[in-house]
Amino acid sequence: MKYKEIINKMTLEEKASLMSGKDFWTTQEIERLGINSIFLADGPHGIRKQAEAADHLGLNESLPATCFPTAATVANSWNEKLGEKIGQYLGEEAVAQKVNVLLGPGINMKRDPLCGRNFEYFSEDPYHTGKLAAGYIKGIQSHGISACVKHFAANNQEERRMSIDTIVDERTLREIYLTAFEIAIKEGQTKTVMSSYNMVNGAYTNESIHLMREILRDEWDFDGVVVTDWGGSNDRVAGLLAGNELEMPTTAGETNQDIIKAIESGKIKEAELDECVDRILDLIYTTEDVYSKSYSKEFNVKEHHKVAQEVAEESIVLLKNEGNLLPLKKGTKVVTIGDFAKNPRYQGAGSSIVNPTILDNTLESLDASELVNIGYEPGFERYGKKNKKKITKACELAKEADVVLLYIGLDEATEAEGLDRQTMALPANQVALLQAIAQVNPNIVAILSSGAAIEMPWIDNVKGLVHGYLSGQAGAQAILRVLTGEVNPSGKLAETYPLRYEDTPAYHHFPGKEVSVEYRESMYIGYRYYDTANVNVRFPFGFGLSYTTFEYSAIQVDNDGVTFALSNTGDVAGMEIAQMYVSCQSDAIFRPKKELKGFTKVFLNPGETKSVTIPFDDKTFRYFNVKTNQWEIEEATYTIIVGASSTDCRLEHSLFVEGTHAPLPYDKEKLPSYYSGKANNVTEAEFEVLLGGKVPVTTWDRTKPLGYNDTIAQCQYAKGWFARFSYRTISFAHWFLRKIGKRELANLIMMSVYHMPFRGVSRMTGGVINMPMLDGILLIVNGQFFKGTRHFLRERSKMLKLAKGE
Repeated sequence: MKYKEIINKMTLEEKASLMSGKDFWTTQEIERLGINSIFLADGPHGIRKQAEAADHLGLNESLPATCFPTAATVANSWNEKLGEKIGQYLGEEAVAQKVNVLLGPGINMKRDPLCGRNFEYFSEDPYHTGKLAAGYIKGIQSHGISACVKHFAANNQEERRMSIDTIVDERTLREIYLTAFEIAIKEGQTKTVMSSYNMVNGAYTNESIHLMREILRDEWDFDGVVVTDWGGSNDRVAGLLAGNELEMPTTAGETNQDIIKAIESGKIKEAELDECVDRILDLIYTTEDVYSKSYSKEFNVKEHHKVAQEVAEESIVLLKNEGNLLPLKKGTKVVTIGDFAKNPRYQGAGSSIVNPTILDNTLESLDASELVNIGYEPGFERYGKKNKKKITKACELAKEADVVLLYIGLDEATEAEGLDRQTMALPANQVALLQAIAQVNPNIVAILSSGAAIEMPWIDNVKGLVHGYLSGQAGAQAILRVLTGEVNPSGKLAETYPLRYEDTPAYHHFPGKEVSVEYRESMYIGYRYYDTANVNVRFPFGFGLSYTTFEYSAIQVDNDGVTFALSNTGDVAGMEIAQMYVSCQSDAIFRPKKELKGFTKVFLNPGETKSVTIPFDDKTFRYFNVKTNQWEIEEATYTIIVGASSTDCRLEHSLFVEGTHAPLPYDKEKLPSYYSGKANNVTEAEFEVLLGGKVPVTTWDRTKPLGYNDTIAQCQYAKGWFARFSYRTISFAHWFLRKIGKRELANLIMMSVYHMPFRGVSRMTGGVINMPMLDGILLIVNGQFFKGTRHFLRERSKMLKLAKGE
């Protein structure tokens, strides 16, 4: 241990106190030993340090900070160095606001397009995600503070996220849902990891010995701190035994007593607590070091805004350019239509909301451009309400233009933390506007703002489609520079866009509605499914257009990697993202048709050719063998594919690879769906063969009394009349708020009340309601109203007396 001398001076109470927060965002301090409190702040794409009372939902405004493009946006840059640059600027701002731990990046897989938090995650591919995340971490931690990779692990839906049990086979867990974490932790050397709310195969992640000790600590050699997601602690002692040091937010000392009692009873050895204390102390001392020196309490707002713009420019994806309508020529007469042009949709919603230092506006930026903007109309109501008058006025204006710039997308209430999207469709009022404009002016360039994939049955009505994703505070100017050709677009999609939601691999099993969610599609998520099952898509993974053209040639492959020539055959300088996929020619073990194993972004002037090398690494040929319980290599011939997207394969070369001669893990005859790749509707029986055991019951047991880990939503069948009445009141409030257009407030009810497990009532109230008081609430819920009320009041009285020292 690094801090044995200090730990030896600490009382048991002091050690236990360091295991949970002092308040909502800070850790405990021990003044007599010179141990400071440190600050943890949200900030995957900008610092969210609240100026007033702290909360997890973003209700109270935070200090101004640069709002960079979200992870889903930056993922389209495919540029690890750009990720590192963002991290450096995020780290600088974190230090200016005296933040020790920046809670990001978020690196969960985009298993399904409807996950409400996809805007905060990078990709549907673990290799791509891990590499981008490692760049962020290096940049953030270059300032001496800590990044915090989240949410570990298999946290891929927002509905019931605090209690859902993810049922996933071990190979899929390792290859798809943990590989990004492995890369981020090993290559990025993050000091902190955040455990997720959910369970995995029956165990809460922060209590899982398999995840926390066997994989994170023993296999990956992670020696940093694990912090719970806010309110994500279930059994504090079980979490500590698994190696989850820090519980956030505060529980006003309640769980400290749980730890002390567990040590006194022998359930935990004090030496195990000392290990956790040692890691916490290391995080405190290493991240406080920067503040013991001279450091800047300010940052260059304009410079950081400029960097945010550069990041957005490199992340914008050109999806359609019929007749080379783009870039727009100087003097082009345009009209600007769409509410998002005036009120940009530039970031997500929930705990990642940033209060921007500056916010570019499309209309103001157009005035300074060389385009002739002859007018603006909102065209639609932002939150989906139909308005024929707005469509009529927009169409009248559209008639006067050479080109219509139509700003459309998803609103803040549709994509938000805590709830999943209900549909992949663009709001109907926006589609109606688009179709109406197409009747009067066919020259439409749609500028799309959203943090995740959407259906596009309307795409034939536009000639140009520019996807800005959620491009941050400088996004408006960045998009305009792409439209006018000042910037040659170089972004490529980090997720597949299916033709329709029914085509998606998890369609039949997303989200888990009651007890669990089954990952029956196994490793076939995203392009791994579409390419293997031969399902047509709107836009494939890795797709993006440019204002120039690129040619690939002269491929060479050896045991170290692939080398090829890349040429810019057009008239404009540009950047190309070359992607390396690997395809195993053996069918002894089921696999996707091909998998991304490397990529690089190359700048080329017109007519220029460069020799490009993409190296192999320890992940190029491996697979996880469930019989040997370790990574193996299958001896086989592999096709090395270099391409411009997952379906645009330009070069191929074969390579024989020696294997590790492990036994075959599967009986091919019993897993036909997985060997064919057509795994979007696997039977329970076949899934159980893959799992190696029975699938748990997926529905609530309505005969049992409700307990700590049951949710408020389950009050609908509670024995107590008061609980059922409360459920109906909450449901009515949600319906009514949506009806009157207060969608964000309605979402808040779903996020912070409806799907909250009862333990969250205690864990998220900072000690206002403790667990004994919660026992009283549960008595009321389960039909013992008067007994429960007496119990609640008695325990509240005890707590207040204790607080007063009586």
